Amino acid sequence: MCVGLLRRQFNNRTDNSRNMAEFDSELRQGSGGSEIGESQMPLILSFVADWPNIVTLVGLCCGVLAIFFALHQNYPAAIISILWAVTFDWYDGVVARALPDRSAQHRSIGAHMDSLVDLVTSAVGPAILLLSITDFSAWAYPGALAIIMAGVLRLAYFDVFGVDSNGTYAGITIDNSPIVISMVFFLESFINNNGFVLILYTAIVVMAFLHVAPFRTPKLGNVFYYIFTGYVVAATGGYAYILATQ
Repeated sequence: MCVGLLRRQFNNRTDNSRNMAEFDSELRQGSGGSEIGESQMPLILSFVADWPNIVTLVGLCCGVLAIFFALHQNYPAAIISILWAVTFDWYDGVVARALPDRSAQHRSIGAHMDSLVDLVTSAVGPAILLLSITDFSAWAYPGALAIIMAGVLRLAYFDVFGVDSNGTYAGITIDNSPIVISMVFFLESFINNNGFVLILYTAIVVMAFLHVAPFRTPKLGNVFYYIFTGYVVAATGGYAYILATQ
């Protein structure tokens, strides 16, 4: 079976008998079926020279910046950063689909990178936000742990099983957490701190459950990308205004 066909099966996730580990194993084999030797292994940094992977890494930079701002209790800046982290995470796939001639190795590395970056931006980021806004109170740790554990479980599950033949996947993707959190933070100016923290805590725990819930959700179409991008631009303006008036 040619690598291109394998890659299409992996991307579409329609063959549930295949998983990322099996595909990666085939990528590491030469034409004779033997493992690629050390001298034939590509350089790690060679995968940076790839537009989809660059977009993924820019998203990672935004996610780390969100954590930095959260630790310094600059929450409007943290929300702006985490929303753009999700935006770049979504658009790396758009860029990848526009480049059908990418090598199978670049596609495979990109898929792994995407999952790892998702964990940082959509699980660790919200956890740090919750811990920071509670001044790292002990009672916030269960909520922070819940969203990180749910992220790890969901991403590992998705890497193995992906999207089924009906175009659906288990639970809700973890990149929805930053979106929900950004909406919750708009309430911060209208309610007292204790009430806001309780709402934020509840939202994070509920999202953690939804990420690993047993129901199936459909894969969203391109129209949703445009709607979400519009929301990110509007939210960026709103939080930038809050920053300017603080």
